[in-house]
Amino acid sequence: MQEIETGSFSPPRLVLIPPNSIRVVNWNIDRGLRLQRVIEFLAGAKADVVLLQESDLNARRTHHLNIAREIAQKLQMNYVFGREFQELTQGSRASPAYHGQATLSRWPLLNSRIIRFQKQSNFWRPRWFLPEIEPFQERIGGRLALVCETIIAGKPVVTYNLHLESKGDDALRCSQIDETLQDARRYDTSTPIVLAGDFNLDASGGPAATAIDRAQFQDAFTNQHARTTPHSFLEQGRTIDWIFTRGPIRAVEPRVHCSISASDHYPLSVTLAFA
Repeated sequence: MQEIETGSFSPPRLVLIPPNSIRVVNWNIDRGLRLQRVIEFLAGAKADVVLLQESDLNARRTHHLNIAREIAQKLQMNYVFGREFQELTQGSRASPAYHGQATLSRWPLLNSRIIRFQKQSNFWRPRWFLPEIEPFQERIGGRLALVCETIIAGKPVVTYNLHLESKGDDALRCSQIDETLQDARRYDTSTPIVLAGDFNLDASGGPAATAIDRAQFQDAFTNQHARTTPHSFLEQGRTIDWIFTRGPIRAVEPRVHCSISASDHYPLSVTLAFA
């Protein structure tokens, strides 16, 4: 489960003038069930860096495709995929299925690694009395942060691609945030960092906001928060997907794309200007 898959589909480029900004998209793509719609949006977004959560690999529900690789090939981007869970009801012993996070970039991706959070819910753990069928979603693994360095015109930008637990309480999710923030302390404050993903909580207040602020991360959507999941019959939409930055970058033009119906989450985009 610590294995990281990589692929390079971005064509070589000659950079005469380093860019003064990059465009970032963060999106929980709901396994890639509506893959063509996902690709169409991302192609139109023209992002330099894409952080995806809930990307399938060899799962029955997504036709045994490698979703991250499919998207990277179509968009001509490099990618890194980290395995969050082995989906026991979606594959077989001979041909296992996985589910996790993918980071894509038009620039090289280096030094990729996984932070497997120490505190996890036991909700997904397989149990002998549960049948191995899809509604029970039995899994092996655990929530993680996928960490990468994307090298933009020779300069690193560190990305933390998070998917926090959906079945625990906010205290559990805050412990996973704390573990990520502790890891980020290894980087000098002159290194730009993007911390984004599906947090499964409202990080605009409470202990999560306090911890993020103390770690000197800035909310890319300050005073512009919108629901990041659609309304449903059972609940109102929620604001649970986030982009934060630290270091010499400034977020402008933040947007939640509420008209995109390709997932049970909306995509978020932001332009990051280098100081």
